[in-house]
Amino acid sequence: MAKKSVASIQTGGGKAHTKVIKMVKNERGAYSFRESIVLNGEVQDWLKNTK
Repeated sequence: MAKKSVASIQTGGGKAHTKVIKMVKNERGAYSFRESIVLNGEVQDWLKNTK
């Protein structure tokens, strides 16, 4: 099942997107992860603006 979904993303418009994961520190000092799927050209902006 996973192979079909990955293949359909790569043949469609999925190559224009990137999954981005950033580690963010909260007020108590613990870390959490923020993740999103963004367009390839917007990756740097997402990383700069995500808190």
